[in-house]
Amino acid sequence: MASVLIPLATGFEELEAVTIIDLLRRAGVEVTVAGIEGPDAVTGSRGTRILPDVDLDEVVEQTFDMITLPGGLPGADNLNADPRIHTLLKRMASEGRYTTAICAAPKVLGNAGLLDDKRATSFPGHLEALERNAIHIVNEPVVMDGKVITSRGPGTAMDFALSLIEELCGKPTRDEVEAPLQRP
Repeated sequence: MASVLIPLATGFEELEAVTIIDLLRRAGVEVTVAGIEGPDAVTGSRGTRILPDVDLDEVVEQTFDMITLPGGLPGADNLNADPRIHTLLKRMASEGRYTTAICAAPKVLGNAGLLDDKRATSFPGHLEALERNAIHIVNEPVVMDGKVITSRGPGTAMDFALSLIEELCGKPTRDEVEAPLQRP
């Protein structure tokens, strides 16, 4: 069974986090939601509170197939300020595992050096603000370059989550999860 770590920080984007968690779990993926500030409920950018499965410190040394960073502000900034997140991202990339982010969170991948010479997308302005010429910014809903997957924002969260499922579990599982969603 594929495994995904989703770290949550205060100010995360609720629509992105919940969509990703829900769809990955529908696909049978083992999802671990880890609070970076401890095991207590984490408050999103719109005031929604989510109780993580664990404190990040409990799983920081575990192996996952993928790490997925939800966006939102100040959530993405809080992830970016946490050295454990950068360490995890770099370790997972060096092991050939997936590093993924949506909305403002691709800037965390960029600051960790994981987007150099890669195609990527984000909520408009966040990657451009990094002033890293090595990032090839594209205006697409979901962008995959090797084991790095990025997406634009809340409106692309379902496309992003389905792309993650397809990478981890294959197209038949993606189709199986997507069919009952009644997408246009």
